[in-house]
Amino acid sequence: MKPLPKRIYALTAIALAVVLFVALNIVANTWLGAARLDLTRNGLYTVSPGTKSTLAKVQEPINLRFYFSREPATGYASIVAYAGRVRDMLQEYSALSGGKVVISEIDPTPFTPAEDEAVALGLSGAPAQNGDTVYFGLVGTNTLNGHEVVPFFDQGREQYLEYDLTSIVYKLSQPQKPKLGVLTALPMESGAGGLAAALSGQSHPYAILQQLRSTYNVQMLDAMTDRIPADVSTLIVAHPSGFSDATLYAIDQFVLRGGHAIVFVDPLAESMNQGNPGLPDQGDRSSSTLGPIFKAWGVNFDATKVVTDAELAQQVQVNGPGGQPRVIDYIAWIRMTPANANPSDPVTGNLQQLNVASAGALKPAQSATTKFTPLLTSSTTAALTDAMQIRLVQNPDDLLRRFAPTGERFNIAARITGPVKTAFPNGAPKPEAKPAEPPGADAAKTDTGPLPAQVQETKDINVIVIADSDLLEDRFWVQVQNLLGQQIAIPTSDNGALVMNAVENMMGSNDLISLRTRERSDHPFTVVQQLRRDAERRFLAQEQALQQKVTQTEASLRALQGQGGEGQNAPAGQMLSKEQQAQIEKFRRDLVDTRSSLRQVQANLRQDVENLGTTLAFLNIAVVPIFVAAAAMGLALLRSRRRARARGM
Repeated sequence: MKPLPKRIYALTAIALAVVLFVALNIVANTWLGAARLDLTRNGLYTVSPGTKSTLAKVQEPINLRFYFSREPATGYASIVAYAGRVRDMLQEYSALSGGKVVISEIDPTPFTPAEDEAVALGLSGAPAQNGDTVYFGLVGTNTLNGHEVVPFFDQGREQYLEYDLTSIVYKLSQPQKPKLGVLTALPMESGAGGLAAALSGQSHPYAILQQLRSTYNVQMLDAMTDRIPADVSTLIVAHPSGFSDATLYAIDQFVLRGGHAIVFVDPLAESMNQGNPGLPDQGDRSSSTLGPIFKAWGVNFDATKVVTDAELAQQVQVNGPGGQPRVIDYIAWIRMTPANANPSDPVTGNLQQLNVASAGALKPAQSATTKFTPLLTSSTTAALTDAMQIRLVQNPDDLLRRFAPTGERFNIAARITGPVKTAFPNGAPKPEAKPAEPPGADAAKTDTGPLPAQVQETKDINVIVIADSDLLEDRFWVQVQNLLGQQIAIPTSDNGALVMNAVENMMGSNDLISLRTRERSDHPFTVVQQLRRDAERRFLAQEQALQQKVTQTEASLRALQGQGGEGQNAPAGQMLSKEQQAQIEKFRRDLVDTRSSLRQVQANLRQDVENLGTTLAFLNIAVVPIFVAAAAMGLALLRSRRRARARGM
């Protein structure tokens, strides 16, 4: 048989390749539509175990309707790309749930019933340049008329996409919201402005309170209460300043009866005066502790001491020499990293960044019957500073000058477990008289019946104590932005995640923890920050020497003037001797030299940073191509040698 021409073989091979290519694309689109290869550190784009666990627990069907305006959004590549990611993740949710999560996509074209439906369900549209409206949101429902909405997928929350979607599924899969009690002296409901802001209609509840209310049935308790409602399973005690003995007894009995508590105490609650200009100082209301309860739990806490940390200090802007703004470390405000969190506890295991302000220190008591497990600790470059000193010192430089690290790590948060006895062995204290209820108040909301029988001890408690309450305030962890008339909270640190993790852990649900605290895609330039800190310390040391020189010179001038016996009414020129004038001239020269050295330190800092940037640019731009070229040349040389050997055989 005569063989076919090589041209026929080539054409046949090309045709088969085309058929194979089309077949592979069909198979990929059908079976691998949501598949992706995640090469990021810590798997930023990989579905977490918490999501898989949440989807596996779905019992009743959940409908997720994805609204996206395809045609109006064609001119916005970033929105189209983000919509593709949302669509892929929703398809993956449906597959992982075994079909219990039903996904449908709706294109709400203008002037159609679909657009009217989107608006009625709470979605917000963004105006496009051509006058059309872009809808890009989600509506979730369940069989019990549950309703959850994402009005518009903000790209600023892209790193929280999986958490937002899984949170919706979790809420819709829960038939009833668990009840969470909140007992606090902080203005959590009115925000930083306090009562004055509430009366003027400018109140903004804490973002963390709004997040808690979206997941749980939150009951705000009276700070004068003498009992915790029986249907409250977990209790948040935030800054218990001025709490009566009756209220402390209620907390004590709640924990002894098996309730779980998350306690925030503070040696200096800066939020108590925030947003209240003109009001007198809150005084003792700025600090809080649980006193006898801590003693019963085996916890030592000094409400007069603040943890200061030079290694973890947050950067603040102050006025430098000549009134020029500059950035400096404020050692009373701490930015914690994973190295400062307990990796084995589900509450702190995945935290990436945490901001605390004027926090205190916790220690286990020597006579404690409980187990003290640290959750958050300072660095070893830390010390304890009087809270009064933090309040009075206005310039962060002054704190840094006086700072003397002890080399000890201080516990800022801890989990307390084990057997305890009541802090009130003599029974319930007499409740204080409550103010009269205003006319029309709901008297049924307060239980005035007899107190339950006292519990004297229990074999095991489970409470979390955090020695800072300012971390709850919005300014330390979240930026609230207005997007299409909706308030969108964009976290800048994991403060909210810490609280939500703690509540979910105490409620017995850890599925969302691995989602909320996933690592961010941006990473700080730690080497650059360390260079800046080193130069800043040198700068402060020279500035301190300058101030001491000024003080010494002024003292010597006053001493010389007193020895001269000149009267106070004499002209200034007659009161200065040649020695004094020479000393002043020397001081002026020293002042000029010192300022020059300070400028040189700043120049050296910039030079170090620029040199580092140049090195990194060279590594990224030149070294990698050189390495690839060298590898290619080596491979070519190896092949040529092999060919030469083959020809020589």
